[in-house]
Amino acid sequence: MQVYAAASVFLLSIGYTESMLKIAVIDGQGGGIGSLIVKRLKEEFSDSVEVLALGTNAAATTAMMKSRANKGATGENAIIWNSGKADIIIGPLSIAFPNAMLGEVTDRMATAVISSSARKLLLPLNQEGVEIAGGNREPLPHLIEHVIERIKEGGHV
Repeated sequence: MQVYAAASVFLLSIGYTESMLKIAVIDGQGGGIGSLIVKRLKEEFSDSVEVLALGTNAAATTAMMKSRANKGATGENAIIWNSGKADIIIGPLSIAFPNAMLGEVTDRMATAVISSSARKLLLPLNQEGVEIAGGNREPLPHLIEHVIERIKEGGHV
């Protein structure tokens, strides 16, 4: 019991609480989009959110970890497992499409993302030949700012 109490005191001392918002950022290939998202989340919310970098490959996870994600994991099982534990999932729209990102997104990954009870904030980037009718074409930095505003609107941070 003392170990648990000491661990609880330590976690509280570094600002961690059970109610901390858990944001999973999912990306693949080189992780460039995910790393920009992670960087902006940490700039805006600092340590008031837990950012989990989930890469379809090690390069994507590494890029997001360099942008100061709190934790990182790689591969199909990591994405499936953690999609169910996140409060918010952020990434390019392609994380919801089987075989996207040159085949890096598996059927099981896409199903886990879409089936998750987490709020999903997906960037409408046209990498897979899918167009969002009525969606405005905006540069990536503007899309990331929209994501930040949506999180703020949720009132959890």
